Amino acid sequence: MHEMSLAENVLQIIEDAAREQGFMRVKTVWLEIGQLACVEKESLRFCFDAVTHGSIAEQAHLEIIETAGQGQCEKCARNFPLSALYEVCPECGGAQIKITGGNEMRVKELEVE
Repeated sequence: MHEMSLAENVLQIIEDAAREQGFMRVKTVWLEIGQLACVEKESLRFCFDAVTHGSIAEQAHLEIIETAGQGQCEKCARNFPLSALYEVCPECGGAQIKITGGNEMRVKELEVE
């Protein structure tokens, strides 16, 4: 379950930001997660609650914002929305698709005290 390591990385980002900015508690964490990032959101929520126990982010609310997948056909150069990793181009049927968006995860915002 890679969601546990993702949750640990999010906590590390939060702790680093707390040291740099001097806040003492995190109330809400907004994560942007791409539709193609292969992250199980409910597992991530569970893992986030587990790793933040006893930390600056204990009981923080986790808001997940899903971003759409995007791809570009390497054959005809068409850009189009992707809902799965292995789709073909709707224009030419090409199977060599470069993912151009929706495969990332980032901490977008923190609500802190």
